[in-house]
Amino acid sequence: MATSRGGGRVVAYLESRKNLTGSACGLTGVVLTFTGVAGPYWPVVVAGLYGAGALLAPPERPAPPDFPDPSAQLAEVRGDFGRLRDYLADVELPPTAEGRLVELTGLLAGLLEPGWVAEVLAADPEGLHAVSRAVRQDVPEAVDAYVRTRWWTRMTPGQEPPERHLERQLTLLREEAERLTDRLRDAEARRQESHTRYLEDRAEP
Repeated sequence: MATSRGGGRVVAYLESRKNLTGSACGLTGVVLTFTGVAGPYWPVVVAGLYGAGALLAPPERPAPPDFPDPSAQLAEVRGDFGRLRDYLADVELPPTAEGRLVELTGLLAGLLEPGWVAEVLAADPEGLHAVSRAVRQDVPEAVDAYVRTRWWTRMTPGQEPPERHLERQLTLLREEAERLTDRLRDAEARRQESHTRYLEDRAEP
């Protein structure tokens, strides 16, 4: 195994920019030797030119990781949102919680709908993360915790109704989605105002 790694390093160096540049400069030294310029010191000249070329060559740079761009991330979240809605369709919730869930999923659906709104969301890493977290973690966790706790409550009556926690959780998530929507809307409003100021400044004599 060690031999294989060592051989790989040798091959990598032979193919590196340093070696290729150094070899090209060393070849220049060989040409100088045959033309008589290097004289009896040709080995030193060739080695020196090779070393100088290797030092001047740009360093090797590993390729950066190929992370998905925001549009691809948004498409993945949109697909996960579709699966979340399929899951929620099979869960029976009390009317109040169901209403709050409908409000929340309506906001998320509007943000994820293909078009210019989704493009604005994709350009906002913090907002995209918030929507992703709501779809992939917060909403399914809230609903699943309710379903599990409801079963235990039926086994031991007299406990605090689990729907109270679910309603509160869905309210908080809806408020968070509303704040995100307001922030994205304000960003668009500022963009519009900036364009107005630009046109006004341009119109001044």
